[in-house]
Amino acid sequence: MSLPIHISQESREPIYHQIETQIKALISSGSLPAGTPLPSIRALAKDLECSVITTRRAYHDLEQEHFIKTIQGRGTFVAEVEINLKEKIKEKTVYEAINKAIDIGLQHDYQLNDLERIFTDAVNERRK
Repeated sequence: MSLPIHISQESREPIYHQIETQIKALISSGSLPAGTPLPSIRALAKDLECSVITTRRAYHDLEQEHFIKTIQGRGTFVAEVEINLKEKIKEKTVYEAINKAIDIGLQHDYQLNDLERIFTDAVNERRK
């Protein structure tokens, strides 16, 4: 099984954290329901062209946070995650993306009221 995960070597965010964040988003959105088998650590490392140590760290962290579970001899699976936690993760992910967009806007010398207008315009475009 291949996961729709894309890592960026140019990002300041560590690769293991990029993997964790994207798997959490897939679980929170319902794209990976509870019980779904996940690729092995080695298979994921090969797919993403990163080290096994990196994917092992991501899986370990996800397991510690109860997003996934490993069953000896059977593999790694998506765990049952509470709806409240899923909602918190979804909101946090969107909030972080918006903050990143604000940072980019500020780097381009926009003022906050300009960024608010741009955001509102973008939302209104989606409504059409």
